[in-house]
Amino acid sequence: MPPKTKYDKEAIVEAAFAIAKEEGFAGITARSVAKRLRCSVAPIYLNFGTIDDLVKAVVERVFALSDELLAKQKGQHLFENIGKASLVFAREYPVFFRELVMQQNPYMTSYETIQDTMVEALAEDESMSGLTYDERKRLLLKMRIFQTGMSVMIANGHLSSLDDQAAETLLMEMGKDLLLIQQIKQKGTEP
Repeated sequence: MPPKTKYDKEAIVEAAFAIAKEEGFAGITARSVAKRLRCSVAPIYLNFGTIDDLVKAVVERVFALSDELLAKQKGQHLFENIGKASLVFAREYPVFFRELVMQQNPYMTSYETIQDTMVEALAEDESMSGLTYDERKRLLLKMRIFQTGMSVMIANGHLSSLDDQAAETLLMEMGKDLLLIQQIKQKGTEP
């Protein structure tokens, strides 16, 4: 008789991650994870008190993956890197993107809680040094609306005609256009 296979937390999280990647977080159940692992539900409950605890572990793994995608970006500016990482995430993980960005959920920090940090970071960008806090805040909101909308379209397969490079180019072009418009407004010569 072969020895029993032990299922550690990482193997369980990996199986639950694979399920959520295909079906969303609601697809994570003790039975679905046990079926994927070809075991009983006992190892799942032995390692996680509740299925909610397992879902939280999967969400943490998704956020770590998102951080990895952000770290891989080589843009000149924080917002550029965030935008590019968002496009990659939407294209490679559309189910996660839709669940975390397009649906109300307890996992995502509200935009307002990270907004101030990002607005302050934009102040260090030479091209935005002349903008007031409120002008940077408004510009960031406009950029984020475009970037999120574009990412939604990618996650839903509505921009399949754009490859990764074309999508990044369009994102950067729009960011530059919005910044230029803001700079023109600041000088008092509305376009």
